[in-house]
Parts: sequence; structure tokens; C-alpha cells
Amino acid sequence: MDLVFKIIALTVYFAAMIAIGLYAFRKTSDGEDYMLGGRQLHPFTAALSAGASDMSGWLLMGLPGALYMNGLVEGWMAIGLTLGAGLNWAFVAPRLRQYTQIAGNSITVPSFFGNRLHDRTNILRVAAGVIILVFFTFYVSSGMVAGGVFFESTFGGSYLMGMLLVAGVTILYTLFGGFLGASYTDVVQGIIMMISLIAVPITAMIVVGGPVAMFESVREVNSTFGSLTAGGTFIGIVSSAAWGLGYFGQPHIIVRFMALRSSRDAKYGLVVGMSWMIICVLGAVFTALAGLAYFQQNADAVLTDATNGESVFLDLSQLLFHPLIAGLLLAAVLAAIMSTISSQLIVSSSALIEDLLGGVGIKLSAKGALWGGRIGVLAVAVIALILAMNPDSSVLGLVGFAWAGFGAAFGPIVLLSLFWRRLTMAGAAVGMVAGAAVVFIWGQFTPDVAWGLFGDQHLYEIVPGFLVCLVLAIVISMITPQPPAKAMEEFDEMLGSLKTGEFIDHSADAEPAGSGATGSGSAV
Repeated sequence: MDLVFKIIALTVYFAAMIAIGLYAFRKTSDGEDYMLGGRQLHPFTAALSAGASDMSGWLLMGLPGALYMNGLVEGWMAIGLTLGAGLNWAFVAPRLRQYTQIAGNSITVPSFFGNRLHDRTNILRVAAGVIILVFFTFYVSSGMVAGGVFFESTFGGSYLMGMLLVAGVTILYTLFGGFLGASYTDVVQGIIMMISLIAVPITAMIVVGGPVAMFESVREVNSTFGSLTAGGTFIGIVSSAAWGLGYFGQPHIIVRFMALRSSRDAKYGLVVGMSWMIICVLGAVFTALAGLAYFQQNADAVLTDATNGESVFLDLSQLLFHPLIAGLLLAAVLAAIMSTISSQLIVSSSALIEDLLGGVGIKLSAKGALWGGRIGVLAVAVIALILAMNPDSSVLGLVGFAWAGFGAAFGPIVLLSLFWRRLTMAGAAVGMVAGAAVVFIWGQFTPDVAWGLFGDQHLYEIVPGFLVCLVLAIVISMITPQPPAKAMEEFDEMLGSLKTGEFIDHSADAEPAGSGATGSGSAV
């Protein structure tokens, strides 16, 4: 009977996601709507969408599990990510929203690079599109694997059935709803995640006797739980905190900034986004605390994943709540996984249709771009599904690698594009390629360990990759001819228009490198 209640809860959840996708379908009429929602995204929607598509299952399983096993020393990643997200909203969001429309009405990150730097060769746009397509195909596949494993371990079904069910529902609402479908479902999924991370630890805290009793039990299990350094190393802490650097270059996150109604909405988005993130992170911390106390006080209760502790949220949900409520709480994990998959599918499709086809001179009509985007979603999803057929696939290990790749290849270029008018196409191209190459070499061959740079400690590859990209982009830009006068004028216009959110529409006279497949442009 318990299983029936859980299945009912998940059925309701899946039906709601499909319904939202169909609602978004009715509001999607052309390629720009499909890929960027017509730049009319409310900041509340943008903030929750960015958070939900970013965090994935790590927030409900990985983080509570790491904290459960080792204490707050595992919280440096959460600290780094929270700071990175806050800085992203405060400094990148308003400028990127304004600049992407001034620079030829760019609707993707690669097209923005090409338009911002007036790259007539389309090298930047195509190279960035390839990077996105390759990394996100594996990233999407890893999410499908996670969905299958979750379904198998929680509901006792087969891995293949679970993976196909999670992937199928996500593909369905993304295929028809596009960017708006992904964003609207993200809002619901983000709310589910937040409520779950409030309800589970509070209920568990009450069950174990309140906050005082909880902390006493935790001290008995792990007396150093509250230390940010116990059991950690300097390189380990730096590597964990450095995850925050990746925010500046994650296409599926910063595309939400581009879709805002106006650059002025970024302040609202900052408040909503950071409030959601802080509540969720604290919820993960208290889930670990309450879990330690509960399993210490109830010797007959068994933690399913005793090795990594990643089942603590799932176990508490099923032990403390009615099966119907537990099913809805378990849906939060699927919500985290599916929100990330849908966002990555949209960005991958945009890279395929807008940047790769547009970059080689293939221009589509507004309707053509709309259906091309849907075909792109389906193509990427099918490849990801094939990769995910093996539940032991190594693509799960590529999540951190892909985060580092995007952060190092795109992060410095995004920042320099928005804050330094002297950046040149050559500097951006060299920095982007070098950053990606360093991440690949450092991550796959760990030269720092081989050379004994930090003893036997491995520094997360985003740190050297980000620094190499940043330095090379600046140096090459300084020794190459300065950008075209038009690029300088657009930079100054972006700065001057930040306060009002208004500017002159340049999309009609955008250069060939940035004309894209779907851009139409309109003054805000």
C-alpha cells in the first residue's frame, strides 16, 4: 500500500509538469520564444529557475550526505556556490541582460561572444557552440542516469524503466514548452525542493526532542561536526570553495539573466534567488544534523547508503511521513534532477540551431528556428539516452568536470566582456580554448599530483583553468589591435543604459557575425 501512495504522488507530479509544458507551448510562437522566452521572464521565475536548474540532486542528496559523514568541513562547496551565485546576480545579470540585446540581440552565450567582439569569422561562436553541445550531452546523460538509479533504489523498479520515465517526461515538456516550459516547471520544482528542505529537518528535529537534544546527539556521534576545518586540507578547502568560480560561465544559468524583462529586474532576482538558495543550503545542513541525531537515537533504523550518507534525506522522508507525503517529498529529488536536464536540453538545442547552424551561415525563419529547436532537443536527448543505457556509465563523474570546463572556458570571457572594453576576439578565443584545454589535462591526468605540487592533494581543475583563461585573454588582447570602434561604442552604451534599462535598438544593423538565425531585437 505504501508503494501505491508514492506512485500516486509521483503521478500527480509528472502530470503537473506536462501540463505546465503544454501551457508554455501555447505561449511559444517562434525561435526566440523557444530559446529565450521572448525576453519577458519575470525575475521571480528567473531566480527560482536559475537555482533549481543549477542545484540538481546534489542539494538533496550529495550535500546532506557529505555533511552527514564528515561535518561542516564539507560545506565549503556550498559556501563557494552561494557566494558565486550572489556575485553572479549582483554584477553579471544586469550587464549581461542589457549587453546581449545591444549586441545584435544575442539570444545565446556563443552569439553574444561573437556579437560583443564583432567576430566576422564566427570562430568564437562555433567553438563555444561545440563546447556547449559536447559537455551538455554528457551532462544531460548523467542526469538521466541519476533519475534511473533514484527510481530503482527508491521504488524498486528497473533502472531502465525509471530512466526512460524520468527522461521521457522531461523531454516531453521541454520539447513543446521550450525555454518557458523549462523555466515555469523550474519554479514549481524549486518550490518543492525548498519546502522539502524545510519540512524534513524540522520534523526530524521535533522527533529527536528539539534543537538541544539534536545537538547533544550530534556531539556524541561527531564532536567536530561544527568545525569548518576539522578533517580538511587547505587544497581540499580551496578546491571545494572554487566551485563558486564556475557560476560565471554556466550557460544554463546565465541564460536566465538574458531572458529578464529588463536589467533593473536583476535586483529583484538577487533577493529572491539568494533567499531561496540560503534557505535550501541551511535545510541541507539541518537535514544532516537531524539525520545524525535520529539514527543515533534509533538504533533499529538503518541508513540505506551507509557509505556516502547520500540517502539521509530520502530515508528521513520515508521514515517520518505518510507514504503519500513521502512520495511528494521524494518528488523533490526528481524535481532537482529534471529541472537541470530540461535547462541543459534547451541550451544544447540553442547551441546546435542558433550557433552551429547560424555560425556556418544557415539562417532559419522564425518558425523554422522554433521547430529546429525542438528537433535539437530531441537529437541531444536521444544521444544522451543512449549514453545513459548503462547505469554504471562514467558520465556521472563528468558533472564536476563539465562544471569546471564551462567555468574556466566561459567564465573569464563573460566577465571580461562585461567589465573590460579592451577585450579582443583573439584574446577571447585563445583564453577560451586554453581554459578548456587546461581543465581537460588537469582533470584527466592530474599533473599536480604527478609532480607533487601539493603533496598528494589534487587541486580542482577549475582553478588553474580559470586563471590561465583570464591571464591569456588579457595578455593577448593587450598585444593585438584594439576592438572595432563600434564595439567600444556598444560597451559605453551598455554602461550608460544600466540605470534606465533603455537603449537604441541596433539589431537591424547588426554585423553578419551576430545576425544569428532568429534575432529580431526590440528596444526595452
